This record gives sequence, structure tokens and C-alpha cells, in this order.
Amino acid sequence: MQIQYNSIPGLPEEPLRSSLIRLLTGVFVNQSAEEVAADLTYQQHRSPLVILLATDREQLVGCKIGYERQPGHFYSWLGCVDPAYRGRGIASELMRQQHDWCRQNGYHAIRTHTYNQWREMLILNLRHGFDVIGTMQGKRGLTIVLEKKL
Repeated sequence: MQIQYNSIPGLPEEPLRSSLIRLLTGVFVNQSAEEVAADLTYQQHRSPLVILLATDREQLVGCKIGYERQPGHFYSWLGCVDPAYRGRGIASELMRQQHDWCRQNGYHAIRTHTYNQWREMLILNLRHGFDVIGTMQGKRGLTIVLEKKL
């Protein structure tokens, strides 16, 4: 296994775009490929996406997607790792690289939302210095709001 990490501005071209959608729908099973594609396109038009990718040779195995929430504040929107590649530090490295990118680009805070069902993500966020700053009712239940000062 030789994991490579890279970042891309905005949505990737095909065939990488389809691989990204496949990865996301494989983890977030409550959304269809069409819904994920529409969400990505919609968000890209609102505020350009910053996408970090983890690949094993040519296979996409992880991603971390975010965008500017407001000047100086970044929103870490989506992230996942292929279940076959979990437990190898990929999510942690993607998060570390996203935070480094944010610092280098003048952001001083990162916010993210998660649900209780994604416990591994909640724990990872806490380990990387996020604080729980509140909760709110989301589309799929109670949303946990976390923020990290950079």
C-alpha cells in the first residue's frame, strides 16, 4: 500500500469525479449518486471547493472536502475513507493536510458538523483539537457543531 495525498481546487474532471461520487455514496449510503453529484455541484457554485484526496496507486480511497464559510473561516464539509482502508491513519492525515492548507491560506478557524452515528469522525475531530460548540437540529437528527481555532 502506497498512499498518495494531493489537493485540487474545485471538482475534479472525469473519471476522478465519478470515483469521488462512488466513494462518498459507498460511505454515506443514505444518498444516491445523483444527490451527491448535485450537492457537490451546488456547493461548488456557492463557494469553490477545496478537495484533498488519498489514493492507493490509481484507486481513490479517501477524501476531505471543504470551502470558505466566511472570510477567515473554513467549513470542513465532507470526508470519508473507504472501509477497506480504515485504521491506517488516512483520515487523520487528510485532516492534518486540510488544516495545514487552511493555515497557509489565511484561515483562522475551521468548523464542521457531524452526527452521533459517526462516532469515529467525532473522536477524530476531538483528537485534532476541535471543541464542541453546540448542537442544532439537522436533516437527519441532532447535529454536533465543532470548531477549531488555527
